[in-house]
Amino acid sequence: MAEKAEKAKKVPAFARVGRNIAKFLRDTRGEAKKMIWPTPRTVFKNTGVVLVTIVVIGLFVVGLDFVFVNLLSLIMSIAK
Repeated sequence: MAEKAEKAKKVPAFARVGRNIAKFLRDTRGEAKKMIWPTPRTVFKNTGVVLVTIVVIGLFVVGLDFVFVNLLSLIMSIAK
């Protein structure tokens, strides 16, 4: 057992880096095989949901801006 530990310590650094890179690439390939890509129908549906959400939030922000600008102008006119 001591011999194995001794051999492991004597491995050159470049060899360890090469092994680590090879292991990373094997693991990456294995994970890529597990991926499930969405169907075009799902992508279009989710895109629609995102666009509608953006429009709703945008209208909300525009409404708040309108209210706050009018409140500020009211406060400024009273302060004169």
